[in-house]
Amino acid sequence: MRSAQPLVLLSLVAFCRRGDCRVANAEEKLVDDLLNRTRYNNLIRPATSSAQLISIQLQLSLAQLISVNEREQIMTTNVWLKQEWTDYRLAWNSSRYEGVNILRIPAKRIWLPDIVLYNNADGTYEVSLYTNVVVRSNGSILWLPPAIYKSACKIEVKHFPFDQQNCTLKFRSWTYDHTEIDMVLKSPTASMDDFTPSGEWDIVALPGRRTVNPQDPSYVDVTYDFILRRKPLFYTINLIIPCLLITSLAILVFYLPSDCGEKMTLCISVLLALTVFLLLISKIVPPTSLDVPLIGKYLMFTMVLVTFSIVTSVCVLNVHHRSPSTHTMAPWVRRCFLHKLPTFLFMKRPDSSPSRAPPPGQPQPSRTEAAAPQPYGSPVYPVNPTPVAPKSPAGSGSGVGSTACDLRLRASGRFRWDVQEALEGVSFIARHMQSDDRDQSVSPAQPHFPQPLPGAPAAAGDPLLDRACGFLRRGRGRKERGSLFVLGSPKSSP
Repeated sequence: MRSAQPLVLLSLVAFCRRGDCRVANAEEKLVDDLLNRTRYNNLIRPATSSAQLISIQLQLSLAQLISVNEREQIMTTNVWLKQEWTDYRLAWNSSRYEGVNILRIPAKRIWLPDIVLYNNADGTYEVSLYTNVVVRSNGSILWLPPAIYKSACKIEVKHFPFDQQNCTLKFRSWTYDHTEIDMVLKSPTASMDDFTPSGEWDIVALPGRRTVNPQDPSYVDVTYDFILRRKPLFYTINLIIPCLLITSLAILVFYLPSDCGEKMTLCISVLLALTVFLLLISKIVPPTSLDVPLIGKYLMFTMVLVTFSIVTSVCVLNVHHRSPSTHTMAPWVRRCFLHKLPTFLFMKRPDSSPSRAPPPGQPQPSRTEAAAPQPYGSPVYPVNPTPVAPKSPAGSGSGVGSTACDLRLRASGRFRWDVQEALEGVSFIARHMQSDDRDQSVSPAQPHFPQPLPGAPAAAGDPLLDRACGFLRRGRGRKERGSLFVLGSPKSSP
């Protein structure tokens, strides 16, 4: 151990000879001389007179845009606030201190301008870390403290999510006014050299401005404007496109048949989906009554339309399931849908066809004459003298056995024109009922009745046509014949 002590002393002597000990001793002596309590007081402003202004140069460096809380209207940023000023009490002659030109001193041991964020939103006005200040031999001081600021930001929600926000960071001295210190912008814009891009916002510009109040000469501040543009891709995929697709489903409600049971289910499902999206937007945008986002107005308008479609569907289903035995058509419905509405839809009611008109040279009978019972042996409209087949042995009076004769009479055109018109109507109804029976039948053994050509007589064996011919042959009274005419004529004769 004793032999090792001389070696340690020799190494220390060699280290000091290289000049490192001299430099360390020079910096220590310089710090002691500059910050001597009898010479320096960190509570006193570094001014040679009370009228002298201390110029503070400010520059903001944006490191990260952490978040923009639209609901709470708070912007959180990670910045570096660069401050430069001159303190004549911290100047020295570098030749007297082994050529030391730069000195790093703890920030709390010297005078600092108490510049804070005025529009702070969380109560923390100071910087996050009091780093060392860099002091040069001419007395200039550079201080670059990092800070995480939460500033108040007024959010404009009208064009959400295609919006652009303008948030500000306002810096001002807490205790000194414009008569004691002067705040100057070192650069017209904030620095973004070390900026980490945000996934939700684009930085459009970061201009800075110095604001003075002409009516108050003691007021001065430095304000940086953060012009932010939202990236709408996330909200377009997860909010706008689903809303448009769900809205388009409301149109399909009117294409569903009235017998479909899912007509009302689809309407209510679309309405509930739009309500969910509206609640989602209400959780994002701030609860303010000053403005309503356009997408919220769109959803409200769409909900009104879907509600109207539900009411319309209810009315349509109510009318669809009515029948002549339970309801009577109101006069206003007849006027609206049969007289007025076809005019707006460019529809025209069909006129009387030539086949329904009386033969040329034959006068048209009046309503009384048409409704009066006419025997089939009348000399005005003689019946074909061809003998007819006798009635069926059953004697049911249905006229089934006389169907072929009646069809021949109808084909020969010897019936009155209004009777022929009634027979054509009855034949049309018979064919229509046969077609419905074939469509709704589940039995493959049901006989098929061929459709006659337009204008051709109906095939024999139609029950409805046989009954009509039976009525005509027996010469029923005015009531039966008048009801038959109303049944067979699509449009009553005037």
